[in-house]
Amino acid sequence: MTPSQPSTQNSTMGIWIMVITMFIFAMQDGLSRHLAGEYNVYMVMMIRYWFFAGFVIMWSARTNGGLRAVIRSAQPKLQMFRGAVLALEVIVMVIGFVKLGLVEGHAMFAIYPLLITALSGPILGEKIGWRRWMSVAVGFVGVLIILKPSGGVFAPEAIYPLVAAVMFAVYGLLNRYVSRKDPASVTFFYTGVSGAVVMTLIGAWFWEPMTPADWAMMALLCASATLGHYLLIRAYELAEASAIQPFAYLHLAFASVMGVLVFGDVIRLNVVIGTTLVVGAGVFALVRAQIAASRSKR
Repeated sequence: MTPSQPSTQNSTMGIWIMVITMFIFAMQDGLSRHLAGEYNVYMVMMIRYWFFAGFVIMWSARTNGGLRAVIRSAQPKLQMFRGAVLALEVIVMVIGFVKLGLVEGHAMFAIYPLLITALSGPILGEKIGWRRWMSVAVGFVGVLIILKPSGGVFAPEAIYPLVAAVMFAVYGLLNRYVSRKDPASVTFFYTGVSGAVVMTLIGAWFWEPMTPADWAMMALLCASATLGHYLLIRAYELAEASAIQPFAYLHLAFASVMGVLVFGDVIRLNVVIGTTLVVGAGVFALVRAQIAASRSKR
């Protein structure tokens, strides 16, 4: 998600808000894992998307031009498809959390920035230098170490976070593509609304009653999702993306701690080594992309 251009720069505040946001997203993952383990994942994600769509509509109504402006997309079908991809990716990733745990699920999912780098050349026509291609190669070596054919997470369940990473990479590339014709406010609106439509069409068939305690957790999940997206917007308003994007990897760290303390997940040595390679390669690719972008502006 790329909100409106920052007006007043405050990188320090933006970084701290990003850190808090990643903690909230990790808590959200834990709540999603619990609820999806107790109830049907489609129903859980449907309710979550209802609240997210409500937040998006209220937020969009306050932008310049209101709802009329954000509905007018130059590419509505592509915007709807992009929102649907994200909604389906969330389902796949949450199933991965349930089957693999937060630690190993996030470790596999961390490959998505490198997938964006690898696919941005053939899909968007962006020039990718040899250094970034090397970072992609190192990242995939890290994935192989995480998978560890002799053990670790080399199991059928590992396909879920890998598929989710590919889907999220496609979503990220579509974000770049639609930004060529639509402003961020339009893209944000379609993210919430189209996702809610897709999830309702799927989740409405899987409704089941929840206990009062789990309804309270569902309310907390929806509130944390709304707060997290709001803070993410604020972070990008206060600081440049290049300053705060590396801190997005704290999501992995926070989720891993939660997985160990709350769900009893185990952090294996091969997962630590592989994730270090994946994250390091991802940060390097991000830095190289920023350098390339700054050179192109000269």
